Amino acid sequence: MMRVGIASDHGGFTLKEQLANLLWGSEYEVADFGARQFNPLDDYPDFIIPLAWAVAAGKVERGVALCGSGVGVSIAANKVPGVRAGLIHNVFSARQGVEDDDMNVFCLGGKVIGSALAWELIQTFLSAQFSGALRHRRRLAKVTALEPVSLTLKVSFDAAWSIQQEVGRLRAGNLLSCGHPALPANGPVNGKIPEPSPQNCLGHEDYDQGDS
Repeated sequence: MMRVGIASDHGGFTLKEQLANLLWGSEYEVADFGARQFNPLDDYPDFIIPLAWAVAAGKVERGVALCGSGVGVSIAANKVPGVRAGLIHNVFSARQGVEDDDMNVFCLGGKVIGSALAWELIQTFLSAQFSGALRHRRRLAKVTALEPVSLTLKVSFDAAWSIQQEVGRLRAGNLLSCGHPALPANGPVNGKIPEPSPQNCLGHEDYDQGDS
């Protein structure tokens, strides 16, 4: 049984829930990296990066990532060495992306396509196999050569998972003094999360209206 990881932010949440149920019903083993509930303040890297590290580490065989447009999650996933993510909204590319490019994370937009087409694309992606043709392996080797090799630039799957757990702890406990259920907008500084302040904390004006 293939183990498939799936993740989304608020923009792809509804479609993610539908696809996860369809995957379970088709006898795939599904690892859901969140979001667990709809939250218009959430950030796609919090869910997509742990999914991407799981794919890279072999914890799941393939991944499905969603946001509103699919663009943000594809950018984020491709930052992880070993991940080959593609933003796909047609059947031809869903198959060829695997056969020619060994794509292992499938990205799509929850605000772009409906559930019927999305499911057809996911089925095509999961059933396709890398051809292993010499020309494709040669091209992939050139792409892989661009990935960082310095250990200081790599984060383990366990570390990425710990980061996600800490995000959930902060939100669940409302530990940010500003009261907003989000991480500081400026992100970690020297590996640490800065103290919340009006300058670095998200406010209600940061609610997404139509972006990814």
